[in-house]
Amino acid sequence: MNLRALRYFVAIADAGSFTAAAAAVAVAQPALTRQLRELESDLGVQLLLRLPRGVRLTPAGVTLYESAQRMLAEAARVRQLLANRPADSQAAVVLGASPTLARVLLPGLFESCQRGVSGIQLRAREAFTPALLDWLERGMIDMAIVTNPDAGRPLSLFPLLGEPFALVSHPSLHIDPVVSIRQLAAVPLLVTSLHRGLVERQLLPLGGRLNVRAEIDSVDSIRELVLHGPWATVMPISVFKDPSAARSVVISEITGVQLNRLLVLAMRIENRDNSPQLALKEIIEAEFTRLARRGMFSFASSADPAPAA
Repeated sequence: MNLRALRYFVAIADAGSFTAAAAAVAVAQPALTRQLRELESDLGVQLLLRLPRGVRLTPAGVTLYESAQRMLAEAARVRQLLANRPADSQAAVVLGASPTLARVLLPGLFESCQRGVSGIQLRAREAFTPALLDWLERGMIDMAIVTNPDAGRPLSLFPLLGEPFALVSHPSLHIDPVVSIRQLAAVPLLVTSLHRGLVERQLLPLGGRLNVRAEIDSVDSIRELVLHGPWATVMPISVFKDPSAARSVVISEITGVQLNRLLVLAMRIENRDNSPQLALKEIIEAEFTRLARRGMFSFASSADPAPAA
């Protein structure tokens, strides 16, 4: 089913005959008849009754006629919007980010795009890495900040930084600021399935394990549970580095293993020279640098001054 066939169908219904419709849309009658046959074949229903004088809609035709009018009107509206888009309007770039990064990263990115001269209209979508990579390859987003992507994908990958995982717990659990792999195994945890996989792969060669009480694929839900109840999680450290959260939890370093994730900016290969996306890439890199200097991705306090260059 295509817009041309719908347009011809509506024209026939409105004109009441193939001859009058052909004149109205300036198309030869055989072509009009062929388009209607193809539409009926595609839908598997008869749309028109051929009468000695003209045509009449079948019940299926009435249903399609009402829907076709709405679809054609929406298509005309979109066409008008595209035609009226100023040539110098901002380029829209859709960025995907994980739930662990969105809270930390997006406010600064939006502010930079608003006050800068990059001409970028930033849009954002939030999901875990597997969904982001799928969306990126399917063209649903333009760029994505992902965690430990497979190198075999047909994408341009730009490493941003490595971020440690921390054991984050409610103070009522009385967990020390430094814990060993053995102590970690005794702590009841809430984790996302993605983070569980990343951490367990790094613990496995050392004989470590996680004591997972529940997998919850919602970073915000786990964050709230840890903030307000006797729970703990293993999470990238930036999730709890904002001042309100850091004062309400114990952030513990896990010794004996370097638990971390690699944050990578991914783009489709054909877009690696796209000017708006390259401009956003520079803004993203600058924002990561600013946040790293504040200690957002390390065990250092967020209030610590930036290190000397």
